[in-house]
Amino acid sequence: MSKRDYYDVLGIEKGATKDEIKKAYRKLARKYHPDVNKESDAADKFKEVKEAYEVLSDDNKRAQYDQFGHAGTNGQGFGGFGGGAEDFGGFGDIFDMFFGGGGRRRDPNAPQQGADLQYTMVLDFEEAIFGKETDIRIPKEETCDTCDGSGAKPGTKVDTCSHCHGTGQLNQEQNTPFGRVVNRRVCHYCSGTGKEIKEKCNTCGGSGRVKKNKNIHIKIPAGIDEGQQIRVSGKGEPGINGGPAGDLFVVIQIREHEFFEREGDNIYCELPINFAQAALGDELEVPTVHGKVKLKVPAGTQTGKMFRLKGKGAPNVRGRGQGDQLIKVRVITPTNLTEKQKDLLREFSELGGNDVTEEQDGSFFKRFKNAFKNND
Repeated sequence: MSKRDYYDVLGIEKGATKDEIKKAYRKLARKYHPDVNKESDAADKFKEVKEAYEVLSDDNKRAQYDQFGHAGTNGQGFGGFGGGAEDFGGFGDIFDMFFGGGGRRRDPNAPQQGADLQYTMVLDFEEAIFGKETDIRIPKEETCDTCDGSGAKPGTKVDTCSHCHGTGQLNQEQNTPFGRVVNRRVCHYCSGTGKEIKEKCNTCGGSGRVKKNKNIHIKIPAGIDEGQQIRVSGKGEPGINGGPAGDLFVVIQIREHEFFEREGDNIYCELPINFAQAALGDELEVPTVHGKVKLKVPAGTQTGKMFRLKGKGAPNVRGRGQGDQLIKVRVITPTNLTEKQKDLLREFSELGGNDVTEEQDGSFFKRFKNAFKNND
C-alpha cells in the first residue's frame, strides 16, 4: 500500500510554518494515541502521524521530502517505537499532555512565584495629568500567620507523601503493541505537592493561605494615559514553597472631561467666539489644565482655525518633555437678536453681499464657561 503524502497526513499546506506543523501534530497525536483512542486502526494512524511529523519538523528531511517525495526518506520513517516512554526522543511534549509532564515534571517542592494580580483604577482627567499618590484596598491571599504557611496545625509536622514519596506523581506501567509505556500522573493523594498533612491548620484549612483585604500605596506618575499600567513589584499573591510573590498591575482608566480632550501628550479644546470677535480680533483668557492664559485672536479668524499653546499639555509619562494645548476656534452665530441688531446685520449683509444666518448654540457656550470656571 502506497504511503500518504505527509502534508495530507497532518492536514496542512506545503508552505506551513514549524508552529503550524507542530500544532497539527499535537492535535492528531492526542486524537490517535493508543492509550486514548481504542479504535483498531488508532495505533497505525498514530504511527503515521508521528512519521510525518519527524520528517516535516526537520529542515533537512523536509527539504529532501519536498524534492524527492518518499524516496528522499528511503521509504521509511525516522526513529521507531522501541521499548518504553524514554524511546520517544524529542516527543516528550506528547507525554506532557497525557501523563502530566513525564520524566521532566518539575519538582513539586521547588519554589514557585506567586500569581500576578490586576486592579483597575479610575482617575479624573486632571489626576492623570498631574499624577497623585493614593492607597488602594484589594483582596489578596496572604501567608497564614497561624501555621506560617505550612498548612499544618501548630505543633504538628508536614510529612512526605507515602504514596508518591515526595515526587508529586505516580507511575503506572502498561504494555502496548509498541512496548512498555510508563504513564506518569499527578498523585491524587497529595494533589502533586509531594506532601501529606495529617492535621490541617484550623485557620487556613491546610492551604497555608488566607484571604485578606490589603492596603497598598500607589504612586501615579504625571502624564499617565488611558490603558497604561503601573507595576507594583511583589504585591501580588504570595509565592509557593518560599518562592517570590507575584506582582500587582494597576490598569488606568480616565474619566472624560466636559471641555478638554487628550491625544497622547497634547490636549485639545474648542474655543467659542462671537462674530464680532472673529471679524475684529480680540484678546481672550482661555482655560488650560495649568490655569488661565491670554490668547490673541487676530481679525478675520475663521471657524476651524487652530492655535497652539506650547507646553500647556500633559507631561510625558517617561519624562520626555511636555505636550501642547491646541485650541480650535468655533465662531458662534448670535441668537435672540433685537430688531435694531437685526437691522444692522441686514445692512452689513447688503454692504458685503452676504446672507445672515443664525445658529442656536447655547449649550456649547455653557460648556466653555464651565471649563473656564473650573480654572478660577
